[in-house]
Amino acid sequence: MMTKIAIGGDHAGYEYKGIIIDLLENMDKEVKDFGAYSSDSVDYPDFAHPVSSAVEEGEFDLGVLICGSANGVAITANKHAGIRAAICWNTELAALARQHNNANIVCLPARFIESELAKEIVKTFLDTEFKGGRHERRVSKINC
Repeated sequence: MMTKIAIGGDHAGYEYKGIIIDLLENMDKEVKDFGAYSSDSVDYPDFAHPVSSAVEEGEFDLGVLICGSANGVAITANKHAGIRAAICWNTELAALARQHNNANIVCLPARFIESELAKEIVKTFLDTEFKGGRHERRVSKINC
């Protein structure tokens, strides 16, 4: 079964979004682009909410959100009860987000990492499985 990935970001993430979409399609992932569709200034919640809803409702397996710092999209995404969005600026954080936190959205800070690193972070995020065990107990305590 093909992994389905929802992706979105604001104007600061627009360039990286295209790069990540190419990567995902080359990895044979099904991808839906929730915007933004240009580098014109936009509001990050307008893209973070639809991506988060799509993952939360099970339409997509995982999500990728990109903005300048990753803070705005992560804060927005984590307002959704079924979302565990993690800001990742290196591959170790991406692996830990999946292994220990069962993160379902990776948030990339486009203004602080190079595009090649962004691709490696996404690959690591997708290739890493949740460990379960003691981590399951902790993850189950996240929702209010």
